[in-house]
Amino acid sequence: MSGQGQSQYAAASRVPLIKSPSLRVPRPVERPQDIHPLPDNVTAYFVYPFTLEPHVLTLEQSRRSTLAAHAARREAYLKSREEEKERRKREALHRIAPGFEPTATPLVPVKRVSSVPNPGTHPEAGSSVQDMGHHRSKSVMEELVDQLAALDSSGSAP
Repeated sequence: MSGQGQSQYAAASRVPLIKSPSLRVPRPVERPQDIHPLPDNVTAYFVYPFTLEPHVLTLEQSRRSTLAAHAARREAYLKSREEEKERRKREALHRIAPGFEPTATPLVPVKRVSSVPNPGTHPEAGSSVQDMGHHRSKSVMEELVDQLAALDSSGSAP
C-alpha cells in the first residue's frame, strides 16, 4: 500500500507551485566579508562600567532638583494669579457695595465720615474718626476746587 501511495503523488512533486511571472524566488542574501562574528562566550560584553555610576547619579539628582524648583515656581505663580483674581473681584465688589465681604455676613454697614471736619471739632478728632471708618477719596474735581481755594487764600492774605 505504501508503494501505491508514493506513485499516486509522484507526479505532483514535479509540478511548480508558483506559476505567476511577477512572483519569483528571492536571491539569497550575501554577507559582507568584513562582518564581525560573535565569540562563543558573550559574557564579556555584558560587563557594566561602574565608573559611570557617580556621573549618572549626579545628573539624575540635578534633574530632579531642577524639576522640583520649576514645579514650586509654577505653583507659586498659579497661587499668586489666583490671589490676584480674588483681590480684583473683592475690589470690584467693594466699589459696588462698600463693606461687602463674600465670606462674612451678608453686608456690614460702614459709617461714612465727611472729609471736611466740623468747625466745632478739633482736626485731631476728625482724623481719628476718619481712620476708624471707611475713608472716601476725593474726586478729581473736589481736589481741583480745594487747590484753587488754597491759591486764592494764599494770594489774598498778603
